Amino acid sequence: MAGTLTPTARQEPAAGSRRSARTALYAAGVLARRFLLLAGLLAAVFAAVELLPGDAADATSERGESAADLDRRRHLLGLDRPVAERFWDWMTGLPTGDLGTSARGEQVADLLARPFPNTLLLGGLALLLTLVASIALGCWAAARPGGPLDRAVSASATGILALPEFVVAVALVLVFALWTGWLPAVTLTDSDGSPASWRMLVLPVLALAVPQIGWNTRIVRAALADEARAPHIDTAVLDGLPRHRILVHHLLPGALPTIAAGVATSTGMLLGGAVVVETIFNYPGIGSVLAGAVADRDSPVIAGVVAVTGAVITGVLLLADLVRTWASGGRT
Repeated sequence: MAGTLTPTARQEPAAGSRRSARTALYAAGVLARRFLLLAGLLAAVFAAVELLPGDAADATSERGESAADLDRRRHLLGLDRPVAERFWDWMTGLPTGDLGTSARGEQVADLLARPFPNTLLLGGLALLLTLVASIALGCWAAARPGGPLDRAVSASATGILALPEFVVAVALVLVFALWTGWLPAVTLTDSDGSPASWRMLVLPVLALAVPQIGWNTRIVRAALADEARAPHIDTAVLDGLPRHRILVHHLLPGALPTIAAGVATSTGMLLGGAVVVETIFNYPGIGSVLAGAVADRDSPVIAGVVAVTGAVITGVLLLADLVRTWASGGRT
């Protein structure tokens, strides 16, 4: 009868709803676990700063201050309270966006408002470059498996991933700033605190991205090699499909979950490496803020930096989990 749904047609919407529910439940569980992990990391930050010699009152004191002055400063900063109590007060303000007050009397949220977007810009460009370059190199090598190009790309990627960011940064400064003079080695800022020219972003972005390109190229190549052993790939080859079509329409979609996981993991490495790279290139990011906070024994500022970067990394990892779930048809 026209308009009558078959059993299969009635089952398809129900299956889709169950898949969506499983995906949402899985995402909520992952987010909860990562929030607990971030909370534990923030507690460790407070405890680690407490173990450092001296405290924020000593580190920010002026010359000639008396012991009574230091005691008053400690009381104002709450340093005479147990560290667990201070951490709990700081955590309870976190959901409202209150990151506390620094040892020098500034709101931590205001202190990070200008440099953190610069760090996000630097890390975002490096992540985009990593994604594009690693997929291109991995696919290029996989187009002729076992050939000279495949071996050259694999060997180069292995060597590059072993290079720390500061070594890459120093090499880039020597070649492109000192020897050729093509690019600036120091970042100058506009009145709003952002880099004055896009040319000042090139070397920091490359210094961050190059090691991650090496690592992710190996991940892409290995994922494509694993997918190439699937039965449907043999069928596509026997059907006489062009090599590039097999690579783009059959190999790459199947390798997407592994690639997404690798690139998402690189987010933490990029933001962590940004602290070193920003120092080398005098880049106006959170690296200088974090260095000053460590010197001042300033727990709220250090924890604020960890919280905002941890939130970004958690978001990217959650997105990668959703991509993997989607690519695997809702199986978690």
